[in-house]
This record gives sequence, C-alpha cells and structure tokens, in this order.
Amino acid sequence: MNLFLIGYRCTGKTSVGRFLAGVLGWGFIDADSELVKEHDMTIREIVARWGWNDFREKERIIIKKLCTLDRYVVATGGGAVLDDENVEGMKKSGVIVWLKATPVTIKERILRDKNTEEGRPALTDKGFLEEIEETLLSRNSHYHHAMDFFVDTNHRSIDEIGRTVIKKLNALGIEEGKEPRFKRTGGSE
Repeated sequence: MNLFLIGYRCTGKTSVGRFLAGVLGWGFIDADSELVKEHDMTIREIVARWGWNDFREKERIIIKKLCTLDRYVVATGGGAVLDDENVEGMKKSGVIVWLKATPVTIKERILRDKNTEEGRPALTDKGFLEEIEETLLSRNSHYHHAMDFFVDTNHRSIDEIGRTVIKKLNALGIEEGKEPRFKRTGGSE
C-alpha cells in the first residue's frame, strides 16, 4: 500500500511527502522528479519538445510504475489526476490525499520556489493568478473524485499538515509501523 499526494503545484506535496515518509517509515518518491530524471529534461523542456499530450503519456508510464511500489509516499504532478488510468492505479495501490490551497497561497509559494518557476511551463496564456484560478477551477472536480480525503495547507506548517494527514490515516486504520487496514471513505478535513 502507498500514500499518494495530489494537488496543484506548491500545495506542499513534496515537502509534506518527505515528512510523512519519515513519520511512517516508508520511502518517498516524487513523480515529476522521476519523470525528469528518466528523460534527462525539465518538464518545461519535455512539453516544449513533445507537447502536453506526450508529457501526459510519459507521466502515465511513471505513475503506473510507482503504483507497483509498496509503502511509499508519492508526490504526484499537479495534473496526474486528469488521467483516469492514473487515478484508477493510485486507488488500487493506496490512499489518495488532496493537499489544497487557495490561488493566492499557491501564487505566493510559486514565486518563492525557483524550481517551480524555472522548470515548469505555463498552463495557459492568462496572467499568473488568473491561470492558477482557471486551472484549479478545471481540476478541482478531478481532485475531488480521486481523493480519499483532503487537507487544507493554507497558512499551515509542514509539520501541522503532516500531523493532520497522519491523524486521518490513523482513523482509516493506517498507523506507523503497522500493517495497514484501509476502508475508502472519501471524507474531507
């Protein structure tokens, strides 16, 4: 069983994922980093060279591989939930947690994170905040459909977010160092 973190860029998937892996004693892996490593190109370069459809196909292959792991916390790319095959694989392989943040919080975090700004292409031709709002509007139903539960990451520390996730996992019967017992509920924070 694995733990998949979904959500928009800069909602905390990688930082919280590392924290959770440490607490649970599981491995951690970032799907975007794996894709970049496998193709020896940034996401921006992959999209520029082959386009979004090709990028999504490459992402699907990575997610499929990661779903075969056991006891890993996986930070997914923001658009991984747009592919039904990805969602189906993640649901079969573990628990899916949606890390949510407001567009303003996301914008502030992106501006502080040079890796995100330099390594990822724009998703629309809109202004920065408008792009975030528009993309969230189109993706929120996908995140909601895929998740087992969500955690709001606005104005919260990594530790606080991670502890909230652990509390919810414990409520589902997934505890540190124990064999997981899991029942899918689709709950919220």
